[in-house]
This record gives sequence, C-alpha cells and structure tokens, in this order.
Amino acid sequence: MSIGVGLPIALCSASAFVAVVATLRRRARRRATRARVRWVSASPTSGARRAEPGAWSPATPREAPFARSPSLASGCMVACSQPLAAQAGLEILQMGGNAVDAAIAVAAALAVLEPGSNGIGGDFFMLVYCRKSGSVAALNGSGRSPAALTLARAREDCHLSPKAPCLPPLHAHTVTVPGAVAAWCDAVEALGSGVVSLRELLARATTLAARGFPVAPVAAYYWRAAEQLLRNASPHGRTLLRADGRAPAEGEVFVRKELALVLLAIARRGRAAFYEGRIARAIVSAVRDAGGCMSLADLAAHEGTFTEPVCADYYGARVWEHPPNGGGVTVLLALNILRVLEEDGTIPAWPAADDELPAPLEAALVHAQIEALRLAFADTAHYLGDPEAEHVPTATLLSEQYARQRAALFQPGRASPDLPRGAPREDSCTVSWQVVDHEGNAVSAVQSNYQGFGTGIVPESCGFTLQNRGLNFSTLDGVPNGLAPAKRPYHTILPCVLTDAASGELVASLSNMGGFMQPQGHVQLICRLVRRGLCPQHAVDMPRFCILPVHAGTSPCSPVVAVEAGFRPAVVARLRALGHAVNVVDGYERTVVGRAQVIVRASNGVLWGGSDGRADGLAAGLNS
Repeated sequence: MSIGVGLPIALCSASAFVAVVATLRRRARRRATRARVRWVSASPTSGARRAEPGAWSPATPREAPFARSPSLASGCMVACSQPLAAQAGLEILQMGGNAVDAAIAVAAALAVLEPGSNGIGGDFFMLVYCRKSGSVAALNGSGRSPAALTLARAREDCHLSPKAPCLPPLHAHTVTVPGAVAAWCDAVEALGSGVVSLRELLARATTLAARGFPVAPVAAYYWRAAEQLLRNASPHGRTLLRADGRAPAEGEVFVRKELALVLLAIARRGRAAFYEGRIARAIVSAVRDAGGCMSLADLAAHEGTFTEPVCADYYGARVWEHPPNGGGVTVLLALNILRVLEEDGTIPAWPAADDELPAPLEAALVHAQIEALRLAFADTAHYLGDPEAEHVPTATLLSEQYARQRAALFQPGRASPDLPRGAPREDSCTVSWQVVDHEGNAVSAVQSNYQGFGTGIVPESCGFTLQNRGLNFSTLDGVPNGLAPAKRPYHTILPCVLTDAASGELVASLSNMGGFMQPQGHVQLICRLVRRGLCPQHAVDMPRFCILPVHAGTSPCSPVVAVEAGFRPAVVARLRALGHAVNVVDGYERTVVGRAQVIVRASNGVLWGGSDGRADGLAAGLNS
C-alpha cells in the first residue's frame, strides 16, 4: 500500500537518541557475561513470509539467480568489503560491544586493509538506529577547507579562470581537514556501549597494520592503479609501496608499521593524538610542501557534528539519509518522484519478486529511475552545500508539492535532453559497511578519501594519504557549494537506514559506495528491496546502472549511462531506443556501479545479509 505522506524531515533529535545510551550500556555489560556465540553463514532452504501486511518478506526463489547465497544469523551481523574487517567487528560484538563499537572497529580495519578507497586522512559518516526508541541519529564526520583558502587564492595558485568549475583533482588545496578520527572518537564517546575501550576497538586494526595482512584482489587492483600517484605526489608516498616501488599484488602480505604507530597513538590519547602534536604537524607540513595552506589551527578547530537525518516514506518504508552537506536529499527526491509517477499511473507498478520481469517492463522502470535521478541531481547540484554557510531549502526539496512538480517533467517515451545540471560531476572511491547488534541496533557507515588514495599526499612517518574532498567544491561565483574558507563541501558519503513507517522497527541498513554512484545505488537497491521484495543478496547481485560523471572540461551534462553486462540485450536496446546513450560495462569497468552492503531484519528477528561480489567482502553473522 502506498503511504503518500507529506515526507517529514527528521523525526528524532540527536540529544534524545543519546539519552538512550545509558540503558544500552547496562544491557551490553550483562551481555558480555553471557555464553559464547557461534559463527553462522548459511543459505536458506525455504522462504518464510511475514504474516503482517505490508511488511518485508524475504524472497527465496526455487532457483537462486544470484552468485552468492545470503548470509543469515539470529543474533548480530556485519557486512563489509573486507573479511578481516568483518572479523574485527564481530570480535567486538562478542566482547559485549554494541553496533557503534563494532562499526568503529570495522572502520579502523578498513583504513588499514583498503587504502585505495579510504583511510584516516579522509571523512566518515554514520547513521545509527536505536531499537529501543525507534529513532535514527546522524553523525557527520566531514572536514572543512582551510581558513586561509579563499576563492581568489585558489584561482591564483591553481591558475583557474572564473569559468573553471572546480579545483585541479590532485592539488593540495583539495585537502580538507580529515574528519574520520574525530568521528570515531565522538561516536564511541556518545553512543558506544562503554564496555569496550577505544584501545580495544582499534586493537585488531593496529595488529593488522603492524604484522601485515594479505592484500585482497579488488584492493590490489586499485592499489596498482595508483602506483604512479603514490610515487610522485609526495616524498613519503613510497611507504605505501613495496621496497621495489610497486603496489602489493593480491595475496601478498603488506605491512604498514607507520600507520600502526598512528593508530596506537589514537588508541592511547584519542582525537588529541591526531589533531594536535606530531601527527598534526606532519599533516600541515605535507599539505604546505605540496602548495596548500592548511594550518595547525584548522586541525585543532575541527569538530564532527551530530545532526538530525532527513527521511521520506516510500511504500511503507521510511528511508533515512544524511542531511546537507550530505547528499541524501538526492535519494529522497528521486524516490519521491518515482512514487508520484507510479501512484499516478505514469509508469508501471513494480512486480513482486516471484513474478517475471519482461524486458519492456524492466526497461520502462530503469528509464524512470534514470530520469528521476537526473531530476534529483539537477536540484541537489544547484541547491546543496554547507548549511552552516548557505541556506539549503531541504524542506522544499522534499515536499510532496515539489515532487509532483518535478515528476511532471518526466517523459515516459524519451530521455530528457535538457537537464543542464542533471548529472554528477566526478567519480570517486569509498568503503561502506553495515552492523546490526544483538539488541537490534544498527549502524550504516561510509568512509572515504574521495578519489582512490585522495591526493596521494602522505604526511611524514604517518603511512596514510590525505583526501581530495575539496574537489567537490565549485569554483564558480555565487553558488551554494562555492569554495570558501572553513567550509564543508557538498558530500557524496551516504549511509542509509530503512525503518517500518508504521512501527519504527528496523527494515534494513544499506549503502552503495562509489561517490555519486551512492544515491543511484540507494535508489536501485531500495526499489528492489521495498517494491519487489527481493532478498538482499539478490538485490545486490542484480546488474546496476550508473549515470556517468561529468568531468571538468566536458559538457555540463553527461549523456552516457553505464549499464552492467548482466542487463539483457533487449533491455539495453529499449533504453537506447528511448534516447539514452548506453555504455555496457564488464570486468573491472563495472567498478563504476560501486559496491553495496545490505543487512535486512526479517519479522522473526533473523538477519539477512547481502555483500557485493564486486568487492572483496562478505556478510557474516553470529547466532544468539
């Protein structure tokens, strides 16, 4: 049944959410004394349906059309892109930690294992679902530009004309203050169980860095692609390469001793170890030596922010996303447009999971998703920025009236050629993960350097690279996301939580890493989970599309849509007939569609995990 409500913005406050933590900590201490739990990762043999109307039910086709079986567990679960990071999170849950504790352990491990996508030189965003209150809190761990970086200075230093849309991708001026470490500490202090110390949370990651780890295949691919960047970006980049100057190959053990010492310092002293003292001086020196203007005061002034998430109702599910400067509004606006189009009969209804999806119907639905996302990107690219610096009309963008205005621009029989701001500007690389603990609390988290290894700039004796998130600023005059001192850029990092709109119970925790692919992935996954009722692994494994990014110097709107080779030829042909410029991608070219992680909670409490085969990871759980 369609909800069709007025799309409320935020139903909870961060302060109310934090008030619940004391109770959760007491429960976690009791849980730490319970008997050992056991590992489980199993395939379903039957598809038990939910009894209550309108609720999600796991679909289990007789012949599973996906590459992996979903992981199931009755207690807790972690889904992420590296198995050793999932292990780190499960260890914390076994120790009595909660979902937030485990999420930080996973974050630290991923910073070690997958440096070509994320690290402590980047940013961190998190959504936290509290089962006791049914509320969702958001932690924005993004950094700001240096206080000395004006638009005039950036144009002079980078030789930019007033018509240049953005900074050069690898210039030191793209380095914003790394926000990840502060966010880890803020999350543990405000929302952690209190059972597990920060030192214990970072112990597994520290050990992996100090003793070495076997490099996974997809991580090795991105590492190898960045060899030249790491050699040339700074004098210390070779600390992320082998002694012979090459990136580690898959299966080779790589040691990151300098990073291990940094993690150990953070474990002992918290955020002060990173934003003050030796590490802070090394960051500032590296940025300035590369032509930037970051200062120790910029690092010392950094603060993460607990915010109220934005949400919209979509066919019985309440979809929670990060507010600006996060890009969650893109997801919600696109879903609102799709809901209006389906309610009005402009596009066909989605078939159930057990129903066949004919090629013409699939093409019509994919066409609608592409066009809804283009309309959403057109608005968010124009309006979204740092709400501390600019007014962002979030309520208007998420209103029912506005959704209907934008939906009226959709043409069922042709692709729209005239959406001048209707495409993302740059691609990027990220990691994301999901955690659900024994109490039913959930975390969706994303961590990123922005583009691969970011700038490739490595602070001396630190062993990590600095992000290039400032590339997402506009260097045009008079725009909301314009470059300015001490300002956060429009951000692509998007965790997502789905709850039941009526009961407030958790439905799913999900993400689809990959820069501006993230909102596109969210829309595709949510349609598959909510409208078709697919199990999470099937939803993840199905082929995805990506509106390709607009790079600096090209036309303002990319006409190209990449679709994975798994789409049937008849669907691709129909999309082309509608006017879409379709590029079929296969192999490592499929990285443009990102890598997804999903955990769904069924009505009987069983957790269903889906982890993307396009990454190195898995979903793994523990029974109660």
